[in-house]
Amino acid sequence: MFMFLFLVVALAVVVAAVTLAVVGGGESAALPEAAGERLQDPLPENRPVNRADVEALRFPLALRGYRMVDVDDALGRLGAEIAERDARIADLESALAGAREATLTSLHKREEGDHQ
Repeated sequence: MFMFLFLVVALAVVVAAVTLAVVGGGESAALPEAAGERLQDPLPENRPVNRADVEALRFPLALRGYRMVDVDDALGRLGAEIAERDARIADLESALAGAREATLTSLHKREEGDHQ
């Protein structure tokens, strides 16, 4: 019997607390829409992205995770810069190989001229 009375009183307290929270919660108008969080430190526009920029990059959380638009923009930028760097590296390696070949050819001609 004591347990039953305890449960009834506890239920009444919970119902009263919920009722007070709903009724006494202030105006009945809906809360204004909160502004979405934006990327605070975007990638630099005036210079190439470096490792420190990527390591410092933090995406704000949205309702269901990260804002896909911010992530897509940053990844697109990184992909484009990496592709540009890869192409530049390939050009420089090709030029270096050509310079080495020209140097070796020049050395071989000198050696042949010296032996004659």
